[in-house]
Amino acid sequence: MADLCDISAHQAKIEEEKNLASYTDEEAEQHAQEVGAKPRPRETRDEIDERGAFVRQANAFTVPFGDGEGEWKAEAGRYRIFWAKGCNWSNRPVIARDLLGLQDVISDELISHTGVTNKYGWGFGHHEGHKDPITGAYFLSEFYKRADPGYHGRATTPTLVDIEKKIAVNNDYHRLSNYIEVQFRKFQPKDAPDLYPKKYRKVIDEFNDWLFPHVNNGHYRMAFCQSYEAYAEAFDDFYTSLDKLETRLSENRFLFGDYVTDADIRFFVTLARWDLSYFRNVGPVKHRIVDYKNIWGYARELYAIPAFHKNTYLKDFAQGRGDKNKPFADWNTRIAWQIDLEEYWKDDGSRASLSEHPEEKFLRHPDDESPEDYQSEISQSPWNRPSWDDRNPSNPKNGTISVDPSVNPLKGLL
Repeated sequence: MADLCDISAHQAKIEEEKNLASYTDEEAEQHAQEVGAKPRPRETRDEIDERGAFVRQANAFTVPFGDGEGEWKAEAGRYRIFWAKGCNWSNRPVIARDLLGLQDVISDELISHTGVTNKYGWGFGHHEGHKDPITGAYFLSEFYKRADPGYHGRATTPTLVDIEKKIAVNNDYHRLSNYIEVQFRKFQPKDAPDLYPKKYRKVIDEFNDWLFPHVNNGHYRMAFCQSYEAYAEAFDDFYTSLDKLETRLSENRFLFGDYVTDADIRFFVTLARWDLSYFRNVGPVKHRIVDYKNIWGYARELYAIPAFHKNTYLKDFAQGRGDKNKPFADWNTRIAWQIDLEEYWKDDGSRASLSEHPEEKFLRHPDDESPEDYQSEISQSPWNRPSWDDRNPSNPKNGTISVDPSVNPLKGLL
């Protein structure tokens, strides 16, 4: 049966790749005219400040989940996560969902480029008719337009969509995984891990809001900027931050101690892409991830966890972009395809010795804790503030943290 499943999955992948390869710009243009889709704004044109630095747009759909007036209600079967393999933002809520056992509660759908030039952004070119089989949409932006006809920004991943109303309800990757962890607690199995302990949420949020500009968005700050000044600044921020986290992980199994938290998901998704994909867009690389002993061991231990492994497409990250028979073909085209990535990323188990509970990677909820006990108001991310100045990583007042990132402030507590 396993062989038949493997063959079926392989054939489905071939069919999807065939559909995507045959998706022309002319077809995308026809679909756009049919639904009134607008061309996708460009980061390198529309999100660059006067210094040439990349200032990422704020997320537009940030209404929280909860029981308050106007808030979205956590319901089983109502929402679908639209995400992309290469996007570290969209990878995060899917990993969290799977860790929490919510696959039957919140569905998901991978998206792809539209046409050859991707003029209209994310869509469903890998599906028959270039449509999402559940909602019938051609483009991710359709869900945005229905939710807010006046929206003019990029349609981004991840996007959580109400599949009944066919509208975008949340694209706030800063807090989406937290909503899944907290507001969807009542749907989680009794033994689901506690990825976002109530007592320490403020500390975790502060770290995550530091990690965003320095590490998660570090690649994009280098890849999209239009000046050497902005590039050098982002380069220094990224590698200085990795040095600090390498020190932190020298005596902590995970970022906050013995157990995986929401923060580890966020760090992992950047690490998984750096050596195989991100490096191609950022110029000279100071260090590879494999050159950091502790970070590399940490990344491999996380990759061994099924929810991380299943939703991390290493072969896709490593895919070449040229002809290996031509001179000066890129490294991925010539070399990466030859690497046994599963063996390369195999965990050696050595980091377990840093934990008081080597066999347990997750904190568990107390037996007497109810889903109601676990609730709290989720903070708003400072990176969704409307002012460019308030979202600019170059501004010294932004992305600060009260405890040096090389130090775990929860050491011995978690």
